[in-house]
Amino acid sequence: MNVLIVEDEAAAVKRLRKMLVEIDPSISVVADVPTVTGAVEWIKANAAPDLAFFDVQLADGESFAIFQRTEVDFPVIFATAFDAYAIKAFRVNAVDYLLKPLKKEDLAAALARVARGATVRDHAPLALHEEPTRPVVPIKRFLIRYGDHFKVVEPGQIAYVHSLQKNTFLRTKEGRDLPLEESLDKLELQLDPAKFIRLNRQLIVQLHSIKELLAYSKSRVKVVLDPPYGDDAIVSSERSAEFKRWLAGG
Repeated sequence: MNVLIVEDEAAAVKRLRKMLVEIDPSISVVADVPTVTGAVEWIKANAAPDLAFFDVQLADGESFAIFQRTEVDFPVIFATAFDAYAIKAFRVNAVDYLLKPLKKEDLAAALARVARGATVRDHAPLALHEEPTRPVVPIKRFLIRYGDHFKVVEPGQIAYVHSLQKNTFLRTKEGRDLPLEESLDKLELQLDPAKFIRLNRQLIVQLHSIKELLAYSKSRVKVVLDPPYGDDAIVSSERSAEFKRWLAGG
């Protein structure tokens, strides 16, 4: 089986290559490319692989753009650290959608599905139609109950929203945590994208809560927040390009 890897993090490429060979020594990785542009050029210039692994967030944009710029006539498995792209992936009929860090058993199961005869998917719907702009349904205010008390919180009072042990909390500018019933995935769609951004699977931040930015390893960014966030607030390499565009108002 000839496999193409589209991934911009060298460590992730190395790990995926290693697991593929461990699962099936006959697998040959024909190329690994780190960008949307590079992937489009490679696909146009080479015979179709038997399978491809696409990371979602690449250095020059989302890998979904590949389908808009060239014909993808081979099965694709998406691999990403974020589950928010799953619906979008299945709209282009991905064979599978794996969350990072990849687990060997999940990868083996996905390869088995392909080996059993995964059909060439029809990616034409995305190639012909641009993905519609995400509708913004801004939340006017939160009515939060804790114990016998209720509190009204305006979006402007939010520093960030974070998850902890499968629960969601809103942290105010004053550093107070208040429980929310909504998931981060739902809130990401409801909070104004001009003011709020999802940094990672645990954290959505408002612009005014960002105190300082620090360069971190492997193209990642460490965000220092006010009020302080207990764990390191790290923007992954997958999201760093999008995060920088958002900071610049793009």
